[in-house]
Amino acid sequence: MARGYLSKEIREKLISILKDSDSGMSGTEISKKINVSRITMIKFLKVFAAEGLLRQKNIGNLTLWFLEPGQESFTFPDDYFKITSRYLELLVKGTEDQIYSLIRNCLNSDASVNQLILEVIYPAIDYLDNLYESGKIGSAEKNLLRTTISKSLDIFNQISVVTDPKKNVVVIAADPESILNSESASASYHSSGWNVSHLGDMSSAVNILFDLDFQKLIGKIWKQKIGVMLVVIFSQTSEGLSFFADSINSNKKKSDKRIKLALCGNVSKKAKINSDLLSDKISDILQWSKTMSKNLK
Repeated sequence: MARGYLSKEIREKLISILKDSDSGMSGTEISKKINVSRITMIKFLKVFAAEGLLRQKNIGNLTLWFLEPGQESFTFPDDYFKITSRYLELLVKGTEDQIYSLIRNCLNSDASVNQLILEVIYPAIDYLDNLYESGKIGSAEKNLLRTTISKSLDIFNQISVVTDPKKNVVVIAADPESILNSESASASYHSSGWNVSHLGDMSSAVNILFDLDFQKLIGKIWKQKIGVMLVVIFSQTSEGLSFFADSINSNKKKSDKRIKLALCGNVSKKAKINSDLLSDKISDILQWSKTMSKNLK
């Protein structure tokens, strides 16, 4: 996304002056209306075009600029609630392109990735599950809409960030129903500069050799053992959390306690699972991870 000199202000003004323009405008015309030098304006126009905000059309020696459909600006944190409702509405209607445009507009309006995940994506996952459980949508439509949410999360993962070699995390889904939860966490970690290894649905890996397989994986992705390695497991069942927790804990004993385990899911009161954190809220997991990163030496 465009950064630096007046980027946010220029973007908002561009949307304002181009949203009702069917014939487009030249760079010179735009620079005069926004009161920015033509050379500077052209640089911004090219950046915004690369981001998908604008498109250009060459007519002879003249270049005209048009606003791409669905572009708008938001003000955060005030508009998170509005975005939540809009995202759910577009999701149910099945308008994928508008959904992805909405997410990009939010990012271009300086929305926080973590807040978008916690206040927009996560509620959408719960809403989708409720629609299915109440019989309002079938399994085919549920899978289609889950794919749309997954693609929304991919947009966050495409953001270029500088990762910290001390911040490492492995994210696991213990069952297919937990994949979107694990993808949400992975996207949040990515945006916060963690080195993320998202293993996806690992239900097929439930066997007596998983602890050895995991030990080999850690050896490859955390060779220097710098900083901390978080392992975050999402599961819909106590059994799923218990199996993977036991496997991870056997590896923790060999790593000078630099592997930290967090479990996210509903666990029965009778279940006894050893972990550094156990919660059914992704917000608790992310806040705990943030605290862990601040404590790194």
